[in-house]
Amino acid sequence: MTESMTEIRQLFQNEDTPTVAQALVGMYLEHTLPDGSKLGGWIVDCEAYLGPEDEAAHSFGLRKTPRVAAMYQEAGSIYLYHMHRQGILNMVTREAGLPQGVMIRALEPERQYMEKMSENRGGKSGVDLTNGPGKLMSALNVPFDLYGQSIFTSALHLVPEKKRQPKQILALPRIGIPNKGKWTALPLRFVCKGNPYVTKQLKKEISPDWGWQE
Repeated sequence: MTESMTEIRQLFQNEDTPTVAQALVGMYLEHTLPDGSKLGGWIVDCEAYLGPEDEAAHSFGLRKTPRVAAMYQEAGSIYLYHMHRQGILNMVTREAGLPQGVMIRALEPERQYMEKMSENRGGKSGVDLTNGPGKLMSALNVPFDLYGQSIFTSALHLVPEKKRQPKQILALPRIGIPNKGKWTALPLRFVCKGNPYVTKQLKKEISPDWGWQE
């Protein structure tokens, strides 16, 4: 059964952040460019961040800086930041004032857009096109002026009607979270098992159907 946008909004507003992260696996993410053309694909890898208690979250301890202002906005707000000169996409998942969110780590690109996405990535192809958070931002050509806008209504938005159903969603520790006590090992990363675009996916673990139900 395909969710409606109303149901997705309610999910963000009413469910806890790990539940939202799991629901985002298989969700279609689309960017409408200024000329009206589109780029997009299916989310296959994402991570939940449970600030203010999460030591790995930018909003840990209710930290408030201009950088994290969007994290305190309403559910569905887009939080963007740079890391290692790459853009990273996050979606706020709880009500205004409770700074929790989901980072989108990897995307399976829709075939019809792969050529343009490859151009955006300087000719990169295959799984390297969008199997990392900075890679997918570049491939989708996401501008930072979308910071603070809504993932439901902005040029960068979810398309529930195109969601695909994973056969199995794995819960794993997040990547790149060292020395954060229990937060390093907690299974707050959710991936489509067997999909080649999952970050650091081993070739021997790739499924012939890429992890999707029919």
